[in-house]
Amino acid sequence: MAAKTKPQATETRKPVVLVDNVDVTYKVFASGRKATRRLAGGGLFSRKLNLREVNAVKKVSFTIYEGDSVGIIGSNGSGKSSLMRAIAGLTPIAGGGVYAFARPTLLGVGAALMPALSGEKNILLGGLALGFTRKQINAAVQDIIKFAGLEEFIDLPMRTYSSGMAARLRFAIAASRNHDILIIDEALAVGDQEFRNRSEARMREMRANAGTVFLVSHSMKSILDTCTRVIWIEKGVLKMDGEPKAVVDAYNLHTGSDTID
Repeated sequence: MAAKTKPQATETRKPVVLVDNVDVTYKVFASGRKATRRLAGGGLFSRKLNLREVNAVKKVSFTIYEGDSVGIIGSNGSGKSSLMRAIAGLTPIAGGGVYAFARPTLLGVGAALMPALSGEKNILLGGLALGFTRKQINAAVQDIIKFAGLEEFIDLPMRTYSSGMAARLRFAIAASRNHDILIIDEALAVGDQEFRNRSEARMREMRANAGTVFLVSHSMKSILDTCTRVIWIEKGVLKMDGEPKAVVDAYNLHTGSDTID
């Protein structure tokens, strides 16, 4: 088992996110055939609907500081997205607490866009939702289009976009302004290398402006290129927290992988 490591004890930067002993539990219905006693008018088997609890995050604690760029890694179903949604305030927690000095912004592959409207109209609406004035977002539209690489398609309805095109536009809109706390959940996975390079450069720029970024990704290369700290979540448990290369190496050893992408 990989040992937990902790950031430097002599930390002088301002803490911006405190995750304190957090539990996230989902209650879900599961159906299946279960043997029961034969009842009058019934067969030997009857279908029952059972309420199950899934403990997605188990007593996780850490403190994130101003200017951190934190990679969140773990296998599929490990609880990474559940934890990020809890930090963003979108998923209720069953125990513990999450404290943040500003409201986190979650950017995921499922972020909402209006399918009947053009890409350009979605930029205008998204910018207004982020707090831009109409004048500010109008001035930023061309830069956002260029960042997303959608110059030829920006007048088409969003329903005609591929998932990759839509994800690039979501990130470009969100990245058009600085965020105190930005959570990026796999939103870069569908872009080409040129787009990833632009996105990673923008994330470093936000970090340099004292913003705090969480990046959930299966790309170890993106994690190593972008992050100053990595948290490894496995089966809902905080497995390791520390310097990126050390955590990624331990994760790769655990999974039997020797690649970084």
